[in-house]
Amino acid sequence: MAASALLYLPTTPSSYHRIVSPTLRVPTETSTSIPVGLLACQRDPLLRELRTKVVSCAISQPPPPPKRSKKGSAPLHNESVLEVILHDTVLFPEGGGQPFDIGHITATSNGQTYDVTEVMRAGGHAIHYVRMVNANSDVLALSPGAEVRVKLGDDGFNRRYDHMTLHTSQHLLSALLEIRLNLPTLSWSLTASPAPCYVELPRSMTVEEIASIQAEANRLVFEGRKVHIEVQELDGAQEPDVPKLASGREVGRGLPSDYTGGVKRVVVIDGVDRNPCCGTHLPSLHNLQLFLLPHTESLARSSTTSARLYFLAGPRLITHLSFSHTLLTGTAALLSCGTPQVQERVNQVVDERKRAEHRAEDLEVELAARIAGDLLRDLSENEDDRLFVSSTHRTDDSSTALGFLSAVVSSFTNVLPSSPVKDSPYLIILSSTPSSQTSMSISVILIFGSDEKTVKEAGESIKTKLGAKGGGKGPRWSGKLVGVWKESREEAAIKEVLRAVAEN
Repeated sequence: MAASALLYLPTTPSSYHRIVSPTLRVPTETSTSIPVGLLACQRDPLLRELRTKVVSCAISQPPPPPKRSKKGSAPLHNESVLEVILHDTVLFPEGGGQPFDIGHITATSNGQTYDVTEVMRAGGHAIHYVRMVNANSDVLALSPGAEVRVKLGDDGFNRRYDHMTLHTSQHLLSALLEIRLNLPTLSWSLTASPAPCYVELPRSMTVEEIASIQAEANRLVFEGRKVHIEVQELDGAQEPDVPKLASGREVGRGLPSDYTGGVKRVVVIDGVDRNPCCGTHLPSLHNLQLFLLPHTESLARSSTTSARLYFLAGPRLITHLSFSHTLLTGTAALLSCGTPQVQERVNQVVDERKRAEHRAEDLEVELAARIAGDLLRDLSENEDDRLFVSSTHRTDDSSTALGFLSAVVSSFTNVLPSSPVKDSPYLIILSSTPSSQTSMSISVILIFGSDEKTVKEAGESIKTKLGAKGGGKGPRWSGKLVGVWKESREEAAIKEVLRAVAEN
């Protein structure tokens, strides 16, 4: 298992969550749900559990199946899931580019603990999708007004911490790109662990630009800049439109159209950034540990070109470094060298492989000429003007076996016009199979001749007798056969095809 070190703050500072509106309050009436934006997980991102009450509970109704569902697809929820709305929760509902939390709900009445597999936002409510144990007793235990304990658990908190680390990192990264390089963030993706996350930018960045942004980000991380949240009532009429580039591409995303009755949250990184966001964020940049921008990737669309800038931070970065180091040391052991010499040794291996490929290609050209020469010799020894027929089978484990057979044909047809038998009729079948065969082995067949009609007839006969698939154009036909190739069966069938064509 990859080593990791997590430095959690013991508690969230009291100054972290700031309600800046004099008229806004966190609802205390337990018969109603606290709106998304003021949830406990958003007020205190390090809180792991709390006691609260159920506002509503209903059996989740699965959506109707699609008309043409993809293989392996399934409805998001099934009949064994409850939709539970709580007065308050430590489980974050998906939003702002951040995935939902997972956790547990324990009913006080019967002590039963239920798994929360998903938390989604519907309007201003957080809906917990709870895996049922017994439908009748579960609905009763989680009925409106019932007291419950909702908690993240170790797995849930580690998942949340990973999401928080990277979400706060994205805010820091996007702010520095905007301030230092005037590069707006078009979108971002909090990918599944352990893959790097990325921000999408309107252009690629130079190595020097990436290094400068990384250095600035690390400086702020080591300073431990504070992070806090400012909250006020949401006034949709005053919300600005999402800015757009000259190409018409939107920069970021606006509020969801169904986000009603909620609040406006602004994430503030002291002295660096102020940005609206509903996600959970760390109280300090200290917990990001180290910041890394591994690589960029250009994306070409029909009308615009953008780039992805990848980044890692916190526990995911440590996992990435541990995994990369394991790969590096393993590769060094295979190459019998130290880790600093891996790149040089790999370059040597690549050069040697290229030289070996060139040697193999030269030998194949020479061998193809020899086989073609043998066929021409046999054609010249044909005593009458009847159709000359011949078959040649070989064993070849190369992935380009058909290419080699084509080289034989090319060599034959290049020499034929200058030979004494240039006007002689002929039909030749070449075949090739791998040395070790299974029911999934692929054998290749190539037919060529002096008459297009004869080649086509032979190809159709091969398809009929061997079950091969193939086709051709002009005086050449090629096909493939899946399965075990036997001399007593497949090669005998080829000889039978040649005999039938010669007799016609």
